[in-house]
Amino acid sequence: MAGSSSISTFAKRLQGKVALITGGASGIGERTARLFARHGAKVIVADVQFASEKIQSDFGDSVSYVHCNITKESDMENAVNTAVSMHGKLDIMFNNAGIAGHTYDNITSFDYENFRKVMDINVYGGLLGARHAARVMIPEKKGCILFTASAAALVYGSTPYVYTLSKHAVIGLAKNLAVDLGKHGIRVNCISPTAVATPLSTRFFKIDEKRMQDVASGTACLKGVKVDANDMAEAALFLASDESKFVSGLNLAVDGACNLGTGSSS
Repeated sequence: MAGSSSISTFAKRLQGKVALITGGASGIGERTARLFARHGAKVIVADVQFASEKIQSDFGDSVSYVHCNITKESDMENAVNTAVSMHGKLDIMFNNAGIAGHTYDNITSFDYENFRKVMDINVYGGLLGARHAARVMIPEKKGCILFTASAAALVYGSTPYVYTLSKHAVIGLAKNLAVDLGKHGIRVNCISPTAVATPLSTRFFKIDEKRMQDVASGTACLKGVKVDANDMAEAALFLASDESKFVSGLNLAVDGACNLGTGSSS
């Protein structure tokens, strides 16, 4: 469905909903913004990068952009306030923005500045997003908060220490929020993607999109299936829609079961 150019009104799973997506100018965030808009949502892309003109020309008034450094509370507060002022409410908060940071061979190569930057963006930024989303969702007694975590929090040894640490923190944050905000009717969930081809991942691993797909397929237990960022957007769509109305506190691994064992053997 992610690749469909037209979706019937009946099939629009987010009709009438308002979604704010951080890191929505590229990668998983951009694919999700497009998919949410196709399913009837009003989408606000919050990013330090400017949202591509192509997204806005494709969807017109359905997709808006607000400049946002998610580590600055004033920016995050403004992004949420913009969504509410434009559309009167906020139904879905997708804390998707994140960075990989530096890569290291071992724990002795620790860099405090890199630690601070990764934790500020991946964890503190998500915390601020949840804080300001909750501020407007609690009075309404409903809402959906999503986070992008990572398969790096489920498997070990192949990703940088700080990145892995940050994604464990994101999952813990989401689960704690699911308990705390559940009494207000607010659902909180995570998506843990495998390494899919995005501008961020291909730059980090210094490989092209084709090789990135090969990496994801090689580590998965599930064989014969090609994965890309659209699959992560589909997972976000499910968790944002009323189809998952009783799902909260879930970390949904979209990784071809790589977290259950090695998929590298034939």
